[in-house]
Amino acid sequence: MVKLALRSGLRWKVSLAIAGVSALVAVALSLVVHNAARLSMLDNSRDVMDERVQIAQRYYENTGRLMLHAKVDDPTLPQQLRDAAAVGLRATYLQDSAGNGTPEVWASVPLRNGKILSIHTKFKDRFSIIDTLDRVLIIGSVSVVLGGTALGILIGGQLSRRLRKAATAARKVADGDPEVRVREAIGGRVRDETDDLARAVDGMAEALQDRLEAERRVTADIAHELRTPVTGLLTAAELLPPGRPTELVRDRAQAMRTLVEDVLEVARLDGFAERAEMQDIRLGEFVTRRVRIVEPDARVKVVREAYVSTDPRRLERILGNLLANAAKHGRGPFEVTVEGRVLRVRDHGPGFPEELLEKGPSRFRTGSKDRAGKGHGLGLTIAAGQARVLGARLTFRNADPEVEGGTGAIAVLWLPESAPTSTGSFPIIRVPD
Repeated sequence: MVKLALRSGLRWKVSLAIAGVSALVAVALSLVVHNAARLSMLDNSRDVMDERVQIAQRYYENTGRLMLHAKVDDPTLPQQLRDAAAVGLRATYLQDSAGNGTPEVWASVPLRNGKILSIHTKFKDRFSIIDTLDRVLIIGSVSVVLGGTALGILIGGQLSRRLRKAATAARKVADGDPEVRVREAIGGRVRDETDDLARAVDGMAEALQDRLEAERRVTADIAHELRTPVTGLLTAAELLPPGRPTELVRDRAQAMRTLVEDVLEVARLDGFAERAEMQDIRLGEFVTRRVRIVEPDARVKVVREAYVSTDPRRLERILGNLLANAAKHGRGPFEVTVEGRVLRVRDHGPGFPEELLEKGPSRFRTGSKDRAGKGHGLGLTIAAGQARVLGARLTFRNADPEVEGGTGAIAVLWLPESAPTSTGSFPIIRVPD
């Protein structure tokens, strides 16, 4: 069974709430007005019939004739009026008519000779006013509900619009734009809860930005201070006599130098100070040449050639890091596919760890045990940072054995149709599911 999750916006929730309250208030007021008008109409009808029966009584006792459709000892007279006349009381009585909303109004009075004089009528013309009033109340209730709904849409739309702007600004902050402030994005003129939320998010973003900047600065300073002694260590290693110990010292010194350079590059990327130097290239031809140099055994397949505007040096860095990661943590054969602006790098190893697929690449984290012990986790971090500079999108997934034949890690680089601007803003890359 497929379950559909319906997501309703705040605007419609607010409008439905106001419409519901408006409907309840309108119905309640309509019932109160209807009942009050009906009771008033019934009381007035009783008074009129009481006056009529008194006039008919005086006329009958003086002339012996009947008027106003009065009757003496009417066989249809209700028992309640007979009981009242038996104790010498003048009375009125409402008798509901089956299938008709207009009640029949009775009035009776006992005569001196022991008989009962009575009058009854329905007052259809009077009670038709109730029907007119009901129609007016229905129209008014519908108008109130529609007006409440419109007001709810207006209020909810304004609140929803501010929250959407806040969410968009918060996403930009999360993507690393240090200049965005949520309160400015929503227009902080209305003093409400959204303004308080924007202030809190801006304060959190500023505190987080300061902490990240301090961390980046410390990392860059440490790496910069390590560069000089590491360079000296490499120079000294070159002066050692040939032999296995010398090779080990040179290898470890070179690895340390590579690590220092990678840390410096990560620090520069984290500072969002990098700008791409764009050139127009044929992506398939460029990738083919670079792969032959970096990983000669890899298979390159150009499904569809495309001209792209990108930074060749940064694109080469991304491609080299992806292939190096595949060589360290995966197994051959290695496949590189170019399809338009989409570049895929695949190996046939155990695949990416779940933590990387959920949270993305992170420095000094190499994943699960079967991919641990090699590298420092900086390769994919640098690749993702360089992709951000290019305005591209780098995604990671594992191959589907049933569809793609076997296991393996797949990194996909989505290059944009337009290049990043000089101010550092990037186009939006739409990635299919």
